[in-house]
Formats: sequence, C-alpha cells, structure tokens
Amino acid sequence: MIKEHQSLPDAKLSELTDNGMLEHSTHELFSGKKALVFALPGAFTPTCSAAHLPGYVTLADQFFEKGIDFIACVSVNDAFVMKAWGDSQNAEHIKMLADGDGSFTKALGLDMDTGSFGGVRSQRYAMIVDNGVVTALNVEAPKAFEVSSAEAMFNLL
Repeated sequence: MIKEHQSLPDAKLSELTDNGMLEHSTHELFSGKKALVFALPGAFTPTCSAAHLPGYVTLADQFFEKGIDFIACVSVNDAFVMKAWGDSQNAEHIKMLADGDGSFTKALGLDMDTGSFGGVRSQRYAMIVDNGVVTALNVEAPKAFEVSSAEAMFNLL
C-alpha cells in the first residue's frame, strides 16, 4: 500500500467534462499542484452518495481557501457514471475521475475484491497530494466512514 511521503504511481484516469472526454496522466495532473483526493467503492452507493461526496461538495470552497488547488473523487467506475453522479450531486467543483480498469487503485495497493457484488473496487480513503507526493493518507477500516470524510481531512490542513 502507498504510504505518506511516496510519489503517486503514473496511471491514467478518465474525466468526462462538458467539453468531452479527458485522459489524465497522474504525473501531469498532480505536477505542481496541491490536491485532495478521496476514493470510494462506487458511485451512487448509499454511504458514498449520502455522506462522502456531499461532504466534499459542501466544504470545497473552504478547501480552496486553505490552498488546495483541486479536489478529485476517484472510483473504479467508468467516466460516464462518474459524470452522471457528479451532476446529480452538484459536484461541479470536484474532478470526478474514473479509474475504469482499476489500474490506479491497484498500483496504490488500495483495491479490494467485492466478489460478485461489484468485483475489484477501491477501498475508501482520502489523501493530500502535493506535487505528486502523498503528504497525508487516511484509509478507512472495512465498512467504516470516519477518517476519509471531508471534515477529517479539513482538520489536517
């Protein structure tokens, strides 16, 4: 599993925007930026939709005031699902990034196999990334939602 003070692995993440599909290299996306990244098992799932994403939507402006350049939500879903979910949650200030094949999540060592429920998914976590280096990482225990919340991450800034 990735640890604090390590660089993010280079991987591709997809983002469907109003101007079309973007393919981001993680090295380029995080280069020279301070970002807050949170990941979750799936778009439109109960905890993710009721608490995880909404917390970041609510606190987005305050994160930007504290020096965060962008907030990214990552899930092992496709970019179309991530955009639809972001639109439904008024997440216009959050990059809704799809890790379609789970390669980024696996490279981080933060994948989990949910079997017939959904296959390979991301563990729930949040991290602060400064110029491609993880400076803070909070990984949730299975079925928990505490340390990766927007409020918990805000307290780290």
